[in-house]
Amino acid sequence: MQRLLVTGGAGFIGSNFVHHVVAHTDASVTVLDKLTYAASREALAGLPADRVELVVGDVADEAAVDPLVAGHDAVVHFAAESHNDNSLADPSPFIRTNLVGTFTILEAVRRHDRRLHHVSTDEVYGDLALDDPKRFTEDTPYNPSSPYSASKAGSDHLVRAWIRSFGLRATVSNCSNNYGPWQHVEKFIPRQITNVIDGIRPKLYGSGENVRDWIHAEDHSSAVLTILERGTLGETYLIGADGEQSNLEVVRLILTLMGRGADEFDHVNDRAGHDLRYAIESGKLRSELGWRPRFSDFEAGLADTIRWYEEHEDWWRPAKAATEASYAAKGQ
Repeated sequence: MQRLLVTGGAGFIGSNFVHHVVAHTDASVTVLDKLTYAASREALAGLPADRVELVVGDVADEAAVDPLVAGHDAVVHFAAESHNDNSLADPSPFIRTNLVGTFTILEAVRRHDRRLHHVSTDEVYGDLALDDPKRFTEDTPYNPSSPYSASKAGSDHLVRAWIRSFGLRATVSNCSNNYGPWQHVEKFIPRQITNVIDGIRPKLYGSGENVRDWIHAEDHSSAVLTILERGTLGETYLIGADGEQSNLEVVRLILTLMGRGADEFDHVNDRAGHDLRYAIESGKLRSELGWRPRFSDFEAGLADTIRWYEEHEDWWRPAKAATEASYAAKGQ
């Protein structure tokens, strides 16, 4: 697989994967990205031009997708609308990108018999009780609770149906919450970091007891590449780094690492349908494919992320004011 097509490769998780591929393989990469507000050319800056090409286009546009799939050995499908709050305000982009876009990729992959890896989320499983010792596994029933997670659940089902019905050479992964470089400031961790940089008190939904299972984007990238290279066709792998933290713990740790008082934050009204807890059991990925996370210490990974945002203000600053205005209009 020397020629990879990466959809959504100028977004947060996709661009981290492209950097990882360039650093750890000899493959060439074509990025197909619509360059919506959550993506940027800068996320691919500095990569060798003879190995990385950016094509601006819509993953739901068959005319753009088909020749790109035909010209590559494998497709890694990151492209997705992914912000829960935005899906509550307007679900339509989530249906087009996450469902129609995945269908378009599947049909092109089927026509040209290409290898596909489909990247998804643990949010398709719904949530767990805060006091429940269980974690999500590959056998957990789907129970999405937002337009975003429902659209991703639908895309997963499409991939599995194409595997069974048409013999598609594909794998699926569902990952826990990512953090790291190049994440848009509307997301939880970069929003709090950039608020502290700006002298603004971080905002916490509700009581902050909601738990997320955090993984650094570099570890997600290494897991996806491992699955692409060694995963069993037709299988699903859950990706996690044992990073369970409540939102309250994350905010307090950010404040502490940035030299502020751990309680210098404000509570705001909780989000509608806010899932309580996510937790990933990644034993299959580790035992069958030998994968291990690099950032097993969440505090170290978070400190690394804080440094990145402190050093790349020129990247996130243009979007900050509009993002905060949008949240303020919703009382958040």
